[in-house]
Amino acid sequence: MNLPSPRLRLRRDVTACDTDGGMVLLDERTGRYWQLNSTGAQVLRALLDGATPEEVTGRLAETRAVAPDRVAADIGTLLGQLADAGLTEPGATR
Repeated sequence: MNLPSPRLRLRRDVTACDTDGGMVLLDERTGRYWQLNSTGAQVLRALLDGATPEEVTGRLAETRAVAPDRVAADIGTLLGQLADAGLTEPGATR
């Protein structure tokens, strides 16, 4: 039986704000800002809305001239960086 992955969530003390060029995340614990470009923001919004990394990979691979394995690797890198920075809830989709 396949169990669903936990939905990605930002920590309670992380604020996300859309910008003209993407998104800014503020870690209120440290005062550090993180800036995402438009593609990174699109990926994060989709994951926060409940999409799986595989679903987002498929969507981006269909609309961009990038191989699915490259998209998947880039999404994995983004998720890893968010987790390493302490911006996401532990145990969320990675």
